[in-house]
Amino acid sequence: MEKQKYYVQMGSGEISRVKYHNNDEFVIYATEQEIVQLREAFDEANASGIRSFFRAHIPAVPYHNDAANDEYDSDMARAFKLVHDLGDEKTKAHIQKMGILNTYL
Repeated sequence: MEKQKYYVQMGSGEISRVKYHNNDEFVIYATEQEIVQLREAFDEANASGIRSFFRAHIPAVPYHNDAANDEYDSDMARAFKLVHDLGDEKTKAHIQKMGILNTYL
């Protein structure tokens, strides 16, 4: 399969083949299957984020004891790893500079 250029916005989980406004936080080159894997990582992070949101309204459960927060961090780290692996040189350098790959993976 041929790789296509995509623009990725990590905060919103946007993956687009069209550059539009600020959706070009990262540039990657990926096959359709690799995009499916990245979409799954974003979807899992979103689901964990929703569970964490509901937990946040229960003051008896501290943040550091919340499995949903740990899942969210892990899912986002997985997404960052995929973006890093598929990214252009600027994307790879930026993610390496962030240090997220060493922290969560």
